Amino acid sequence: MLGIVYILQSIKNATFYIGSTNNLNRRILEHQNGYDKYTKNILPIKLVFFQKFPTIKKARQIEFRLKKFKRRDIIERIVKEKEIKLKL
Repeated sequence: MLGIVYILQSIKNATFYIGSTNNLNRRILEHQNGYDKYTKNILPIKLVFFQKFPTIKKARQIEFRLKKFKRRDIIERIVKEKEIKLKL
């Protein structure tokens, strides 16, 4: 099953949120409707990046690795370059 890693940015305070899913449209709607604990506090949000991966498992691995970095500059570079360049 296809996996997608996505990055949202708050219009309110410019913070980033990293997630993964197998259905990007559904997941974005969940965020915009306040169903996610973290993003409901930073609404409104916009989708600034997404990248597809062969499996949801691979997408989750990438998501967790990005979250471990906890570095804004890495996330900004991914958004700017429009590509995640990590190897697992």
